[in-house]
Amino acid sequence: MIPRYSRPEMVAIWSPETKFRIWFEIEAHACDALAELGVIPKSAAQTIWDKGGKAVFDVARIDEIEAVTKHDVIAFLTHLAEIVGPDARFIHQGMTSSDVLDTCFNVQLVKATDILLADMEKLLDALKRRAFEHRDTVTIGRSHAIHAEPTTFGLKLALAFAEFERCKKRLLAAREEIATCAISGAVGTFANIDPRIEEHVAKAMGLVAEPISTQVIPRDRHAMFFATLGVIASSVERLSVEIRHLQRTEVLEAEEYFSPGQKGSSAMPHKRNPVLTENLTGLARMVRAFALPAMENVALWHERDISHSSVERMIGPDATVTLDFALARLTGVIDKLLVYPENMMANMNKFKGLVHSQRVLLALTQAGVSREDAYSLVQRNAMRVWEEGKDFLAELLADKDVRAVLSEAEISELFDLSYHTKHVDTIFNRVFGAGTSGKV
Repeated sequence: MIPRYSRPEMVAIWSPETKFRIWFEIEAHACDALAELGVIPKSAAQTIWDKGGKAVFDVARIDEIEAVTKHDVIAFLTHLAEIVGPDARFIHQGMTSSDVLDTCFNVQLVKATDILLADMEKLLDALKRRAFEHRDTVTIGRSHAIHAEPTTFGLKLALAFAEFERCKKRLLAAREEIATCAISGAVGTFANIDPRIEEHVAKAMGLVAEPISTQVIPRDRHAMFFATLGVIASSVERLSVEIRHLQRTEVLEAEEYFSPGQKGSSAMPHKRNPVLTENLTGLARMVRAFALPAMENVALWHERDISHSSVERMIGPDATVTLDFALARLTGVIDKLLVYPENMMANMNKFKGLVHSQRVLLALTQAGVSREDAYSLVQRNAMRVWEEGKDFLAELLADKDVRAVLSEAEISELFDLSYHTKHVDTIFNRVFGAGTSGKV
């Protein structure tokens, strides 16, 4: 997590100040429940809130204590006792450190997810707006990076919209997966703390009680969460790579916005590079990289060990902060993307009608020619376009074998671009909802 790829709201979730405030709330809510059950005095629970709730926890002081205790939760509790006074003896009754650490981590992940969901909404809005703007902007579709058949740029963006809609659903499922709380004590048996304490804290912190924990919340939940972030990052990269290819000089069908005063190269003043989408490709690699250690965290020893701890101290902030930045950056790219329909049409016509080869193939088969013979007829004319720069329509019209079964009018009709876009509205209705094909 470095400032260059960070945004303040997400960074704040992972600050020591936020972490210690969440730790305090977990402990204080547990004291409330203990007081209701008569385990500790209600006056003590109130004092803990009155003094701790108003406190500004001294991170330097906690670090100073931890340097001696070598235990972060004990260091925090010691500092909290300095603030609360004698009633601090009732804090952490029957709890273990993981109750605080794991519940806090999940609170932070839930808060981070809510920011990511808001990011996703902004990206979806931008994709939808630009998709409708270019619904009928005809461009060439490519397979293996080679011209295939016509499509529209709006369909490319609608595809991305549908993909990120799926990402949003996965993220919502990941939020539910991670929103659990464990206040179950050593090895998770509730031997020294009533299960009702856990239920109370879970509700107060916006979580649900973990059905069964050991001394930790099961890490398969976290593996699923970080894997989901990795999938979202892969979708960010897919769209970024598409834009990077479209911005190549010899293609130039779309381009990142190039702002006044921006420079593309220290050596070559003419350069306009796809630096934002290249950056997004790199950031996506990092977010995906965090999924593997999260999966390796699942296999802890017996009821717990702390091999997962150092991993999560890094991947929690780094994965969420990086993906937050990436989603915001991608939204900006889409929002300001420069689109060049004239270049799209020029590229489409670069091989002079070749993109209509399948229509000719189908027309020949429907006219009674075997598929094998029809393929050979079309391909031999197509190869002259590839190799000699011929015009595909002219070659077909001059081919006596083709003309034996298809008239000039029938062949010419096969070169109508609108044939390829006749179902755009149907696809838009599928993606954006029935009746929305003409609306932004």
